[in-house]
Amino acid sequence: PGPRQSYLALRQRLAFATGRPAEGVRAEVAREPLLADDAARLQARRELFAQLREASTRGVKLEPAAAGADAVVRGWLELGPVAAAVERGGAAPAIAVWRARYPTHPAADLLRTDFSEPTPAAQLPPGAHVAVLLPVTGRNAGAAAQIRDGLLAGYYAMPAATRPPLRIYDTAATSIAEALNEATRAGAEFVVGPLTREEVTAAADTMGRRPPLLALNFLAPEAATPQGFYQFALSPEDEARLVARRALADGRRRAAALVPEGDWGTRVLNAFRDEFEGGGGQLLDAVAFAPNRNDYSEPIQSVLRLNDSRSRQKRLEGALGTTLAFQPRRRADIDLLFTPAPSSTARQLRPQLRFHFAGDIPAYATSDAYEPGLAGNQDLEGLLFPDMPWMLGAEGPAARLRAATSEAWGPDVRGRGRLYAFGYDAWLLYQGLRGNGASPASIDGVTGRLSVDAERRVRRDLDWAQMRGGAARPLDRAA
Repeated sequence: PGPRQSYLALRQRLAFATGRPAEGVRAEVAREPLLADDAARLQARRELFAQLREASTRGVKLEPAAAGADAVVRGWLELGPVAAAVERGGAAPAIAVWRARYPTHPAADLLRTDFSEPTPAAQLPPGAHVAVLLPVTGRNAGAAAQIRDGLLAGYYAMPAATRPPLRIYDTAATSIAEALNEATRAGAEFVVGPLTREEVTAAADTMGRRPPLLALNFLAPEAATPQGFYQFALSPEDEARLVARRALADGRRRAAALVPEGDWGTRVLNAFRDEFEGGGGQLLDAVAFAPNRNDYSEPIQSVLRLNDSRSRQKRLEGALGTTLAFQPRRRADIDLLFTPAPSSTARQLRPQLRFHFAGDIPAYATSDAYEPGLAGNQDLEGLLFPDMPWMLGAEGPAARLRAATSEAWGPDVRGRGRLYAFGYDAWLLYQGLRGNGASPASIDGVTGRLSVDAERRVRRDLDWAQMRGGAARPLDRAA
């Protein structure tokens, strides 16, 4: 090799040795045009792939943002975790997702050469298809339509030759048992759905042979999970657990909670309490409020113990026989408030907390508190919350999906909602689960970083933001 080739090869090795993978990738990209032929270039790509795999395994941060506008460098950096997944096995879903994002990337040749392609649709057994069970009519049709559209976005992101036939079964028009039996008889090789918790329970209770199934909700915690039965949901309880872990990581140990009355508030509060106290924190008080009211003064004063302060004032005035200038003081023994609520409620709750002297207490909520683009979001000032990359991500897979979707749906594609992203990730999970009998490696989805636990439940690791100036500002992930 010439001196320029030798210099770039050395620069590449030194960059990886010193934890600067982006510089190492740039050196390899610059070296490729100097190589003699396609075989030499393919070998150089194999070496880079191995270096990225080793760096990812060692825990070196492969930051796609370091590539700037260079899509080739960014694609290589995003391939690093895929390379590590190849080492562990079960990399098929990650490869499929990466290939859909970078169909013309130089590494695509390497993946085609060294790793098997998904089975082409033309080679599937007669009648084989993916059955999608959704209530596309009836009272849940609106939610089902968003999920269906997101799922189809994932479907059409696949290379045409690898797309399996797809059939949608309307669960509002037939029972779950009938829909599953019909899909099985027709040759379904995988089932996505059903959607509601009642339908998912019915699917788990259906006896007889059926293909693997990805339910779009969770079974009750005490329910047994059948073989080949996976569960994926946008769970507020899981978000409450994330909030508890974030608060603990932020060094906050003493909490009070204001939660909506009813089943939703109870479930979210219990999940937060279990995780927070299990991690060494204390939930000192929890007060429920009626979310359909506009005035939350009474529950706020109760949880902040402002009434105790007023009682002390009255006792002192009675003892002194005079009226005193008075400003109530809130309790000083808490260092965070947990305030999960829908966005319309949260936008009223936050200003009232500030009015009652609690504006300086860090307040955490679930993603339900945030809807982008609303004029009233300035009322959420200071609120901390987790949310999916689809709602927050300025780059990465969610940004690329938004860019592609905006061509069909206009610029404000976030308005298509979290359920659209949920449907898209359901298809990514199908690609990882189909046919291999094992859970996929971690998937960088648009609803979060996805992984499957021992109970075959999909877990989501979310991004974090804080409301400042009416906008959600990204935060670093908790330690």
